[in-house]
Amino acid sequence: MTPELLYLEMGRHLLEDQKPSRYLGMVYDHPLFRQCPFDMLRRLRQTEQSPLYHPEGNVWNHTLLVVDEAAKVRGRSADPAAFMWAALLHDVGKPASTRIRNGRITHYDHDKAGAVLARVFLLEFTDDRAFIDRVCALVRYHMHVLYVVKGLPFADLPGMKRSVDSGEVALLGLCDRMGRTAFDAEKEQRDIEFFLRKTRL
Repeated sequence: MTPELLYLEMGRHLLEDQKPSRYLGMVYDHPLFRQCPFDMLRRLRQTEQSPLYHPEGNVWNHTLLVVDEAAKVRGRSADPAAFMWAALLHDVGKPASTRIRNGRITHYDHDKAGAVLARVFLLEFTDDRAFIDRVCALVRYHMHVLYVVKGLPFADLPGMKRSVDSGEVALLGLCDRMGRTAFDAEKEQRDIEFFLRKTRL
Protein backbone atom coordinates (compact mmCIF):
# COMPACT_ATOMS: atom_id res chain seq x y z
CA MET A 1 0.00 0.00 0.00
CA THR A 2 1.25 3.48 -0.84
CA PRO A 3 0.88 6.48 1.49
CA GLU A 4 -1.57 8.02 -0.97
CA LEU A 5 -3.74 4.90 -0.98
CA LEU A 6 -3.71 4.75 2.82
CA TYR A 7 -4.83 8.38 2.97
CA LEU A 8 -7.69 7.67 0.55
CA GLU A 9 -8.70 4.55 2.47
CA MET A 10 -8.73 6.47 5.74
CA GLY A 11 -10.89 9.16 4.17
CA ARG A 12 -13.33 6.57 2.85
CA HIS A 13 -13.70 4.92 6.24
CA LEU A 14 -14.11 8.29 7.96
CA LEU A 15 -16.99 9.13 5.63
CA GLU A 16 -18.68 5.74 5.35
CA ASP A 17 -18.18 3.73 8.55
CA GLN A 18 -20.50 3.85 11.53
CA LYS A 19 -17.42 3.33 13.70
CA PRO A 20 -14.30 4.49 11.86
CA SER A 21 -12.32 3.61 14.99
CA ARG A 22 -12.39 -0.07 13.99
CA TYR A 23 -10.47 0.57 10.78
CA LEU A 24 -8.17 3.12 12.42
CA GLY A 25 -7.35 0.73 15.25
CA MET A 26 -6.48 -1.96 12.71
CA VAL A 27 -4.37 0.26 10.45
CA TYR A 28 -2.45 1.75 13.38
CA ASP A 29 0.04 -1.13 13.18
CA HIS A 30 0.66 -0.69 9.46
CA PRO A 31 4.33 0.13 8.73
CA LEU A 32 3.29 3.41 7.08
CA PHE A 33 2.09 4.64 10.47
CA ARG A 34 5.75 4.79 11.47
CA GLN A 35 6.47 7.18 8.61
CA CYS A 36 5.72 10.88 8.09
CA PRO A 37 3.04 12.17 8.18
CA PHE A 38 1.11 9.22 9.66
CA ASP A 39 3.53 9.10 12.58
CA MET A 40 1.73 12.22 13.85
CA LEU A 41 -1.19 9.90 14.62
CA ARG A 42 1.00 7.10 15.95
CA ARG A 43 2.48 9.45 18.56
CA LEU A 44 -0.98 10.05 20.01
CA ARG A 45 -0.89 6.63 21.68
CA GLN A 46 2.29 7.60 23.55
CA THR A 47 0.77 10.87 24.80
CA GLU A 48 -1.01 10.64 28.13
CA GLN A 49 -3.75 12.96 29.35
CA SER A 50 -5.05 14.05 32.72
CA PRO A 51 -7.15 11.19 34.15
CA LEU A 52 -9.41 13.81 35.71
CA TYR A 53 -10.59 15.06 32.31
CA HIS A 54 -9.73 12.05 30.17
CA PRO A 55 -10.30 8.78 32.05
CA GLU A 56 -10.14 6.97 28.69
CA GLY A 57 -6.36 7.39 28.78
CA ASN A 58 -4.03 8.45 26.00
CA VAL A 59 -4.79 10.82 23.14
CA TRP A 60 -5.21 7.99 20.62
CA ASN A 61 -7.95 6.40 22.75
CA HIS A 62 -9.66 9.79 22.95
CA THR A 63 -9.29 10.42 19.22
CA LEU A 64 -10.94 7.11 18.34
CA LEU A 65 -13.89 7.96 20.60
CA VAL A 66 -14.18 11.42 19.05
CA VAL A 67 -14.11 10.04 15.50
CA ASP A 68 -16.93 7.63 16.34
CA GLU A 69 -18.97 10.45 17.86
CA ALA A 70 -18.30 12.55 14.77
CA ALA A 71 -19.48 9.72 12.52
CA LYS A 72 -22.88 9.87 14.23
CA VAL A 73 -23.38 13.54 13.31
CA ARG A 74 -21.33 14.04 10.13
CA GLY A 75 -24.56 14.36 8.16
CA ARG A 76 -25.21 17.61 10.03
CA SER A 77 -21.94 19.14 8.83
CA ALA A 78 -21.83 21.40 5.79
CA ASP A 79 -18.61 19.61 4.77
CA PRO A 80 -18.54 16.05 6.16
CA ALA A 81 -15.08 15.27 4.74
CA ALA A 82 -13.44 18.31 6.35
CA PHE A 83 -15.39 17.67 9.54
CA MET A 84 -14.27 14.04 9.82
CA TRP A 85 -10.63 14.80 9.02
CA ALA A 86 -10.73 17.54 11.66
CA ALA A 87 -12.11 15.03 14.16
CA LEU A 88 -9.20 12.70 13.42
CA LEU A 89 -6.55 15.44 13.50
CA HIS A 90 -7.98 17.72 16.19
CA ASP A 91 -5.43 16.74 18.84
CA VAL A 92 -2.31 16.13 16.74
CA GLY A 93 -0.75 19.10 18.51
CA LYS A 94 -0.87 17.39 21.90
CA PRO A 95 2.37 15.35 21.71
CA ALA A 96 4.44 18.49 21.14
CA SER A 97 2.45 20.55 23.65
CA THR A 98 2.30 18.13 26.58
CA ARG A 99 3.97 19.30 29.79
CA ILE A 100 3.80 18.39 33.47
CA ARG A 101 2.92 21.50 35.47
CA ASN A 102 2.51 21.28 39.23
CA GLY A 103 2.05 17.55 38.93
CA ARG A 104 -0.66 17.87 36.24
CA ILE A 105 -0.56 16.87 32.59
CA THR A 106 -1.30 19.91 30.41
CA HIS A 107 -1.52 20.55 26.66
CA TYR A 108 -1.52 24.34 26.39
CA ASP A 109 -1.84 25.69 22.84
CA HIS A 110 -2.26 22.24 21.33
CA ASP A 111 -5.05 23.69 19.20
CA LYS A 112 -2.68 26.17 17.56
CA ALA A 113 0.08 23.60 17.16
CA GLY A 114 -2.42 21.11 15.81
CA ALA A 115 -3.63 23.46 13.09
CA VAL A 116 -0.06 23.79 11.82
CA LEU A 117 0.55 20.03 11.90
CA ALA A 118 -2.80 19.23 10.29
CA ARG A 119 -1.80 21.42 7.36
CA VAL A 120 1.55 19.63 7.05
CA PHE A 121 -0.27 16.28 7.11
CA LEU A 122 -2.85 17.15 4.47
CA LEU A 123 -0.41 18.89 2.12
CA GLU A 124 1.28 15.53 1.68
CA PHE A 125 -1.81 14.26 -0.15
CA THR A 126 -3.88 17.11 -1.57
CA ASP A 127 -3.44 20.54 -3.09
CA ASP A 128 -7.05 21.48 -2.35
CA ARG A 129 -6.19 24.53 -0.24
CA ALA A 130 -9.83 25.37 0.50
CA PHE A 131 -10.37 21.89 1.96
CA ILE A 132 -7.16 22.10 3.98
CA ASP A 133 -8.14 25.53 5.29
CA ARG A 134 -11.52 24.20 6.46
CA VAL A 135 -9.94 21.27 8.30
CA CYS A 136 -7.25 23.40 9.90
CA ALA A 137 -9.71 26.08 11.01
CA LEU A 138 -11.73 23.45 12.85
CA VAL A 139 -8.60 22.07 14.49
CA ARG A 140 -7.45 25.58 15.41
CA TYR A 141 -10.73 26.59 17.03
CA HIS A 142 -12.05 23.31 18.46
CA MET A 143 -11.17 24.42 22.01
CA HIS A 144 -13.22 27.60 21.74
CA VAL A 145 -16.31 25.90 23.10
CA LEU A 146 -14.47 25.43 26.40
CA TYR A 147 -12.92 28.91 26.26
CA VAL A 148 -16.31 30.58 25.77
CA VAL A 149 -18.23 28.49 28.28
CA LYS A 150 -15.64 29.04 31.00
CA GLY A 151 -14.97 32.66 30.10
CA LEU A 152 -11.28 31.99 29.52
CA PRO A 153 -9.07 34.68 27.96
CA PHE A 154 -7.72 32.43 25.20
CA ALA A 155 -10.71 32.83 22.90
CA ASP A 156 -10.27 34.64 19.59
CA LEU A 157 -13.87 34.97 18.46
CA PRO A 158 -13.19 37.48 15.66
CA GLY A 159 -10.55 35.17 14.23
CA MET A 160 -12.82 32.17 14.57
CA LYS A 161 -15.73 33.91 12.87
CA ARG A 162 -13.49 34.93 9.96
CA SER A 163 -12.26 31.38 9.53
CA VAL A 164 -15.08 28.94 10.22
CA ASP A 165 -18.79 28.70 10.97
CA SER A 166 -19.47 28.55 14.70
CA GLY A 167 -21.98 25.76 14.11
CA GLU A 168 -19.21 23.55 12.72
CA VAL A 169 -17.00 24.37 15.71
CA ALA A 170 -19.88 23.55 18.04
CA LEU A 171 -20.48 20.21 16.34
CA LEU A 172 -16.83 19.20 16.61
CA GLY A 173 -16.65 20.58 20.14
CA LEU A 174 -19.57 18.40 21.18
CA CYS A 175 -17.90 15.32 19.70
CA ASP A 176 -14.69 16.24 21.51
CA ARG A 177 -16.50 16.47 24.83
CA MET A 178 -18.51 13.29 24.25
CA GLY A 179 -15.42 11.43 23.10
CA ARG A 180 -14.48 10.46 26.62
CA THR A 181 -15.42 7.55 28.84
CA ALA A 182 -17.05 9.83 31.41
CA PHE A 183 -19.28 12.81 30.57
CA ASP A 184 -22.63 14.41 31.33
CA ALA A 185 -24.44 14.50 27.99
CA GLU A 186 -27.06 17.00 29.14
CA LYS A 187 -24.44 19.39 30.48
CA GLU A 188 -22.37 19.12 27.30
CA GLN A 189 -25.44 19.95 25.20
CA ARG A 190 -26.22 22.96 27.40
CA ASP A 191 -22.65 24.17 27.00
CA ILE A 192 -22.89 23.87 23.22
CA GLU A 193 -26.12 25.87 23.19
CA PHE A 194 -24.48 28.54 25.36
CA PHE A 195 -21.50 28.69 22.99
CA LEU A 196 -23.79 29.12 19.99
CA ARG A 197 -25.76 31.89 21.66
CA LYS A 198 -22.58 33.75 22.55
CA THR A 199 -20.95 33.38 19.14
CA ARG A 200 -24.01 34.25 17.10
CA LEU A 201 -24.75 37.56 18.82
